[in-house]
Amino acid sequence: MSRISENLFITDFYKLYKEKGLINEVINSFQNFIYEYFTNHKRKFPFRENITPYNVLVSEIMLQQTQTERVSEKFLKFTEKFPNFLTLSQAPLDVILREWKGLGYNRRAVALKKIAESVIRDYNGELPDSKETLESFPQIGHNTASSIITFAFNKPTAFIETNVRRVYIYFFFPKKVNIHDKEILPIVKLTVDKNNPREWYYALMDYGVMLKRTHPELNRKSAHYRKQAPFKGSSRQIRGKLLKMLIDAKTLDILEIQKRIKINDSKRLEKILYQLEKEGFITIKENIVKVVK
Repeated sequence: MSRISENLFITDFYKLYKEKGLINEVINSFQNFIYEYFTNHKRKFPFRENITPYNVLVSEIMLQQTQTERVSEKFLKFTEKFPNFLTLSQAPLDVILREWKGLGYNRRAVALKKIAESVIRDYNGELPDSKETLESFPQIGHNTASSIITFAFNKPTAFIETNVRRVYIYFFFPKKVNIHDKEILPIVKLTVDKNNPREWYYALMDYGVMLKRTHPELNRKSAHYRKQAPFKGSSRQIRGKLLKMLIDAKTLDILEIQKRIKINDSKRLEKILYQLEKEGFITIKENIVKVVK
């Protein structure tokens, strides 16, 4: 479909939606348009193949705040090293963090290990398909729990992530700004393809990626839009450097860490170290810092 014909469709679609609401005719028109694009422009990722609850869990945690291209590469290596819940639950944390290196936000790796341990210990090695149970696990909120249920078990749920949000703003809120997710979610619920929700959300996400290129202004129309803070010099960058250093060196004293990282503010370093210890990454005893195994 050309850009001109697409624009005409969007205009006519929005008129129909405003006149008639979310009747079946409007929902079918929307779904057909998204699926038509998906048929011709479907993206391929390793985590969309060989779908298992374990693989979906790993990929969904990885995809939190990390681009799909980077996840694709790391996902294959990670699942080769830890192919199931049992191997991940039994692996030392420093080994997991070494495989996680390059994805950032290392607390997600700690959460994955804890989830794997719980699945083996409490659920006979089977990932639950209950949203409430999944939300009781670390690093899993409403959206991640819902996406796991949809992608792992092909059960219809309603959730919003960046690309999904972009699609619904484009189709249903073309003239509005400061759009809150609570306005979008009821429409998401009514328009989910209940017969094949997994493919539906894949299609939505792929269409949303296209919109990011063609309509970059859509992100700023969301009430949840936040410009990302600079990474260079941030505590997140220091955390990453510190963990990488400890994974390689195993043990370091605080003065050596300060010297290697070249951070002058000792109180800032202490605060970062304390937070890492609190999150279960490291232990600190008599100024000696170690990665938890």
